[in-house]
Amino acid sequence: MLYSLARNALFTLSPETSHHLSLDAISAAKRLGITPRLITPVHAPVEVMGLTFSNSVGLAAGLDKDGDHIEGLAALGFGFIEIGTVTPRPQPGNPMPRMFRLPEKQAIINRMGFNNKGIDHLIGKVERCKYEGVLGINIGKNVDTPVEDALDDYLICLRKAYSHASYVVINISSPNTPGLRTLQYGETLDRLLSELKEEQQKLQGRYGKKVPLTVKIAPDLETEEIECIAKQLIENEIDGVIATNTTLDRDKVSHLTHGNEQGGLSGAPVFNKSTAVLKALSGHLDGKLPIIGVGGITTADEAQQKIDAGASLVQLYTGFIYEGPGLVRQAAERIAR
Repeated sequence: MLYSLARNALFTLSPETSHHLSLDAISAAKRLGITPRLITPVHAPVEVMGLTFSNSVGLAAGLDKDGDHIEGLAALGFGFIEIGTVTPRPQPGNPMPRMFRLPEKQAIINRMGFNNKGIDHLIGKVERCKYEGVLGINIGKNVDTPVEDALDDYLICLRKAYSHASYVVINISSPNTPGLRTLQYGETLDRLLSELKEEQQKLQGRYGKKVPLTVKIAPDLETEEIECIAKQLIENEIDGVIATNTTLDRDKVSHLTHGNEQGGLSGAPVFNKSTAVLKALSGHLDGKLPIIGVGGITTADEAQQKIDAGASLVQLYTGFIYEGPGLVRQAAERIAR
């Protein structure tokens, strides 16, 4: 009830304004000791990628792009936190407005365009942070970096993030950076993965620890594309995969206000498509690497459905915005049964 009232008030503001106000309030609540008195995290440890997650429900990338609010968000009961997407250089992202609510469907369309303060800012925040849980750092390329040079940007970010991250995510599936999704296919993907894997091995030797390397894929993939991606993930010994990012499909929302805005659609309408990709991917991977399931989770039962489809962990974003921290606890308890 309390969150519902707060959400209704925040929804009278523009999406980006309410986003920033909410994050500031979450961080303030942690600093003032309010959150620990209101929320008891679910302790149900699970081992994935050689890491121990305090529970199976994490925060997806995109909410805290710059690592400014890690401790406040972690206090809401998440079993792990993923920050980013971050790029080598700061960039403003796309022109506003670039985020749109579709409350009738518990959905959001965004075309943010990797707006962030750059990898150096994010690493500075992580270095000063007291969070000791599992932290993923999601990396991407700058919008003005040609797609053919994308590897350079990923290598810059991987080198800077490696010693500070529990795991690193290669984001090649955002629909809001022109050409980015072409990195998911064929020889381009194979070269990207092989070069990043080679760099991971060098960094492992330098720092004396292995930081798992994962890849985030789109839900808008054909059956044969999923099979090809799975094969390349296995061949390049990638440590995990996140399925999925936002969708370009508008079939379920085109009749709504803002339903045809450009950008990636997240929330309830993407659940079935995302889960279908997850299930197909799981079949092709045959247990050779774990999957983190994300996309459209708005209930605890839907979180369990991701696990049943083959995920080892799940992440929330849009469902968390609509349902609040109660969803984190309910999902974690449901999976832990």
